[in-house]
Amino acid sequence: MVTQRSRYRRRTHSRIYAVAGILAVLLSAFVPFQAGAEPASVGYTWTEDYLTTPDGERIHVDVLRPAGLAPDVKTPVILTASPYRSHLMYLSVPLLNRGPSLENIPIDMFMERGYTYVIADLRGYGGSTGCPDWGGPGERTDVKSAVEWAAEQPWSTGKVGMYGISYEGWTGLMGIAEQPKGLAAVAAFEPVPDPYAYIYMQGVSWNFTAKPVLDVPILPGELVIGTEHVAISQTPGRPDDTPEYRAAASSTPQSCYSAYVDDMRNNDPNAPYWQDRNLVDRLRGATTPLFLQQGFVDLNTRADRIFELWNGLGDADHRAWFGQIGHRTCLTDCRPTFADELFTFFDKHVAGKDVSVPGPKITVGQFDGRWRSETQWPPADAARVRAELRTGTYVDRGFVRAPDREIWSVTEPLTQPTHLSGTASMTAQARGPANASLAAVVYDVAPNGDATVITFGISLLGPDGRMNLRLVGQDWPIRAGHRIAVKLTDTVEDMWTRAPTGATVTVEQATIELPLLTRERRPDLEGGPTAGIEKRYREMTTTLEPQTIANAVIPLQLPNRTDN
Repeated sequence: MVTQRSRYRRRTHSRIYAVAGILAVLLSAFVPFQAGAEPASVGYTWTEDYLTTPDGERIHVDVLRPAGLAPDVKTPVILTASPYRSHLMYLSVPLLNRGPSLENIPIDMFMERGYTYVIADLRGYGGSTGCPDWGGPGERTDVKSAVEWAAEQPWSTGKVGMYGISYEGWTGLMGIAEQPKGLAAVAAFEPVPDPYAYIYMQGVSWNFTAKPVLDVPILPGELVIGTEHVAISQTPGRPDDTPEYRAAASSTPQSCYSAYVDDMRNNDPNAPYWQDRNLVDRLRGATTPLFLQQGFVDLNTRADRIFELWNGLGDADHRAWFGQIGHRTCLTDCRPTFADELFTFFDKHVAGKDVSVPGPKITVGQFDGRWRSETQWPPADAARVRAELRTGTYVDRGFVRAPDREIWSVTEPLTQPTHLSGTASMTAQARGPANASLAAVVYDVAPNGDATVITFGISLLGPDGRMNLRLVGQDWPIRAGHRIAVKLTDTVEDMWTRAPTGATVTVEQATIELPLLTRERRPDLEGGPTAGIEKRYREMTTTLEPQTIANAVIPLQLPNRTDN
């Protein structure tokens, strides 16, 4: 998932590149490399080990200990459970020297604070045996087994924290769901709360890129995700790896893969495969302390369903950072206090130090580049403001841009500043084929007509044409004098992929609900704009013609706003 950084922009590339992209990803897993020397010391010693899961799989682990530490000195442990950390390459990036892959892990910071770091290969990846099981019971067993193994080692204090971004953040959530003995805290950045919602939005496949080959969102997730992970799981060992490592890396049979890929192509959210992997319900009431980060502008693991998971957690010392960041950690693109808050969180809950975690419970990065503290998100004063949208018809063309694909609704210029904070939603009734789709895109329209995407959502019409669209979350101040616009269309080709029907769809009714704050926010935290804001303006802004605006005006009753 780390490689799938989608981009929303006007596309001129033909979808024939999809085949080339997939083949390139597949081939990258088989590039031969010469064995290298042992890695130079960067403040740790490295050993390897294996554990055996209750169902008999052998899970390979890399163990990193602070340099100069005696083998019998007990330390707290941080664990990353991953499909990506083969000794030969990190995803498709070659590793020149034999040793653990430490990409995206601040290993020096953990070593300096006295932690042992363990990297566990999920079954079917790296030096572990078995079939890949993309978030299923096998992988959850691996996570639980790895945590309990790390907690029981003679060099461990018995307390384990989990750390990771994307898939590796997802395995942290799996750890909370499985409640292994010894798990004391989890930090999950841009994780996957629901793998169905990672690939599909209400029946329609999200688009992904073929990074590092192409950075254009042309590949439907239902095709690329399974194929990519099959390629990663087939990464061989290095010539200088141990015999057991090399044997496990080459032992995954082809029979593992057919069902693995086919299951991901089922767009029914109620299928047992997806229900079993949905962590939103599994984490309801969970009290393992969670340090969560989610970017509103992340076009890989999007801000969809993660807030349901967050608000379903039990009462504990949970922390969250929600901001205008892409698929990365806030160690590189947020407020400078992030690292201190993160490592103090681990020091308190895993190392057992008598410290207080600084900062607010929730840190929010607004789209205007300012930061504030919250105790709840979406905020409690976010009023659900309804607006009836214009109806009409559009043609389900799919990839051919044309005015007859769009129905616009545009408010009058706002008479006061307002602030969208939460997850918008829409109900609609439409007539058309059940496999046609209806997408809603919400814009912030400046006085000059420049319209920047705030949020978006899509759904298949279904047999009765009644839809409840869930849009992705955002936190977006809107200036007085700007307008809010909503476009109804069949799809947004840079975001979703589906086969167009060519039919005319009639929207008979559509109501959008916008979460607008009733209390004015005065940001109380230092910090500035992130790279994600400039990227959104650059790649997700269009210009509305004056006639389009004039012909589409709708009323919107803003909530009364009060000072804090």
